[in-house]
Amino acid sequence: MSLEIKVPNVGESISEVTIATWLKAEGEYVEMDEVICELESDKATFELTAEAAGKLHHKAEEGDTLAIGDIICEIDTEASGGGSGTEKKESKPSSSTSDSSSKSSGGPSKTGEVLEMKVPEVGESITEVTIASWLKSDGDYAALDEIIAEIESDKATFELAAEKAGFIQIIAQEGETLEIGAPICKIEVTEGEPSGDGGGSGSNSESGSGGETASGSSDSETYATGHASPAAAKILKEKGIDPKDIKGTGVDGRVTKADAEAAEKKASAPSPSKASTASSSQAEPPKASGERGQKREKMTNLRKTISRRLVSVKNETAMLTTFNEVDMKPIMDLRSKYKDMFKEKHEVGLGFMSFFTKAVCVALKEFPAINAMIDGEEIVYHDYCDISIAVSSPRGLVVPVIRNAEDLSFKGVESEVVRLAKKARDNKLSMDEMQGGTFTITNGGIFGSMLSTPIINAPQSAILGMHNIVERPIALNGEVVIRPIMYLALSYDHRIVDGKESVSFLVRVKQLLEDPARLLLEV
Repeated sequence: MSLEIKVPNVGESISEVTIATWLKAEGEYVEMDEVICELESDKATFELTAEAAGKLHHKAEEGDTLAIGDIICEIDTEASGGGSGTEKKESKPSSSTSDSSSKSSGGPSKTGEVLEMKVPEVGESITEVTIASWLKSDGDYAALDEIIAEIESDKATFELAAEKAGFIQIIAQEGETLEIGAPICKIEVTEGEPSGDGGGSGSNSESGSGGETASGSSDSETYATGHASPAAAKILKEKGIDPKDIKGTGVDGRVTKADAEAAEKKASAPSPSKASTASSSQAEPPKASGERGQKREKMTNLRKTISRRLVSVKNETAMLTTFNEVDMKPIMDLRSKYKDMFKEKHEVGLGFMSFFTKAVCVALKEFPAINAMIDGEEIVYHDYCDISIAVSSPRGLVVPVIRNAEDLSFKGVESEVVRLAKKARDNKLSMDEMQGGTFTITNGGIFGSMLSTPIINAPQSAILGMHNIVERPIALNGEVVIRPIMYLALSYDHRIVDGKESVSFLVRVKQLLEDPARLLLEV
């Protein structure tokens, strides 16, 4: 009996795919659920698995483009295992034999239960996530609560843990965007723990030929040996590196994403013919020297959302920016005098952010419109100050929130800044730490920015931009003196904040910073 394998539906907007690589040759015997080829769309790479055991017959070649539902191959289910296809089926070990051998060897045994894992709820306003990376390959064993994948939303990255112990069957590939509740993988539930190399691919535990035994050893070569995973193949293609030139560290020698990221292209020695050609073509016009390559990377879900929201803010708010300058000498003198004592007592450094946060909180109480937001046809005023701080992370700009900053001491503010910045760099921020915020402070000065017009962090009504500190000549008491000056920028939504309020707010912040004693006395 011949079973037709058709191109599956791999995505809502994908109408055709291209055969990237056949992993099983024409006439080769394949096991059920074994990966037989890789398909590529304009969005991602997918693995096609055998729907039954038998002899494989190609109906399309590598490079062919097929529509969804087209026949891609056939499987002769009556053919037996082995290279010739003339041996009897009894020569291939049955699944019951495999299960019993795994039990006797102390390995995990399949219970017959297949658990379908779905994209979990990761936040109140998040409707979809993108698979950032699979930490387990298709067929790998995963223990209960073991991290198997990382998924990212437009706000943060989350870890996906195995809900039961068993062998992983990947449904969605890296880079694919899924809605909340969509199936992401299946787990063939097992009993017992793996021993030795038994934690590898479930399909490798069964032999594909009659004369071999199910050993699970990574010493024997399989289709995975020297073959790159979809994510690794994409990285290697961008680097111009052949996967065959890399020694894979994955199951059965498979080239993993980590292998691809660490791989470097070997420098090729210049050929004598090229040197002679160069010397004989002196009359030709000079060409650009050095490498002139290009690199394309798909925008992350976080970057796409940031772009969309920034454009939305520019288009939907009446945003203006007002500027002022601050003499930082009083704060710098105070900090120099007490920073060592502060660090010794509180075990955290005394930075400028605590001064600015406390000054902003005092000013926000005096000008509540700057701490408000528009909700439909209503203005929502807040009697608390949740200060968002813009932090640069490996995945882009994130804005964690310091809750009730008005009630925190200098030590409390500095501790929160350090904690949130570290979690941002490690991509460990939770949804609670990202949501909300009534006012934002961003410090472009750490990168050397002299002056900028920051964009409002919607739905907030204003954002304060800090900049670098530069010694400049200013007039003080009729004399020209050199002082460390910082430019401040307040961008605000003119729909809710009037010009008088914005200017007065920034002047108030300037007064508090230039005379830090006011922060303690609240005058």
